[in-house]
Amino acid sequence: METKWLEDFVSLAETRSFSRSAQLRHVTQPAFSRRIQALEGWAGTDLVDRSSYPTRLTPAGETLYAQSLEVLQALQSTRAMLRGHHSAGQDVIEFAVPHTLAFTFFPAWVSLLREKFGPVKSRLIALNVHDAVMRLVEGSCDLLIAYHHTSQPFQLAADRYEMVSLGQEVIAPYVKADSDGAPLFQLPGRPGQLLPYLGYAPGAYLGQTVDMILKQSATPIHLDRVYETDMAEGLKAMALEGHGIAFLPYSAVKKELRSRKLVSAAPAGLTGLEMTMDVRAYREKPNGPAAAKGTAQALWTYLASQKPSK
Repeated sequence: METKWLEDFVSLAETRSFSRSAQLRHVTQPAFSRRIQALEGWAGTDLVDRSSYPTRLTPAGETLYAQSLEVLQALQSTRAMLRGHHSAGQDVIEFAVPHTLAFTFFPAWVSLLREKFGPVKSRLIALNVHDAVMRLVEGSCDLLIAYHHTSQPFQLAADRYEMVSLGQEVIAPYVKADSDGAPLFQLPGRPGQLLPYLGYAPGAYLGQTVDMILKQSATPIHLDRVYETDMAEGLKAMALEGHGIAFLPYSAVKKELRSRKLVSAAPAGLTGLEMTMDVRAYREKPNGPAAAKGTAQALWTYLASQKPSK
């Protein structure tokens, strides 16, 4: 039995919806359903009444729900105590960062930080967006770095968490260039000639952003989803091989754009197919004896004094 199954089950008990919980847990609905079924297999009984909507728990499910809350809280408390004995020391700053930013934004940002702020000892924890946010909520990292857009805000209480903006990131459509430097495929496509589309898996934060771009486009976009994955780096690799169009953060493709391995998939006259997002750092506000470690506090003070870069 895996603890993430209990977290999934608690989410389902509270939302009463498989689709909503799958979205909140940043997994596909089939994968979420399989995890609930695996938990039922472990328990040896049905936990969910699937004949009703909204979803209801069985009596056994109600019992497990109450126990799950206690188990998860105990695990979090134990983890916090163990972290108090962690030998990493006070000079290592732990960052929880979603995969895309971990591969693209973070390395260059740390290089700039060392030039302007000074040497930084860091530990990077690369996760999906949901789990990265949970690291912060559980007190399992010093800083969370994540994308932000007003249409998809994180539900972090302002009285408990604070934020600084580190810069901005533009997500836009890119495609492999042909031998003449022209795009292999060019938007918007036509109803009878759909363009191969490399998309993010359902529930992925950037996938929701791209869905919004396409939905708000004044020009109908005609795409055929031929591949999907959770990670921007995976989409970039497929785009570089010429498999289709991918919406990617600029920081992920700037080297390939300079070398003309990738080019914009949108012609000059086609606007509205990009979106600008903030890159933000979050932390829990220091409070009494739980005040931030010295190096993390010094870094936060520095970040709060800087103007975000673009």
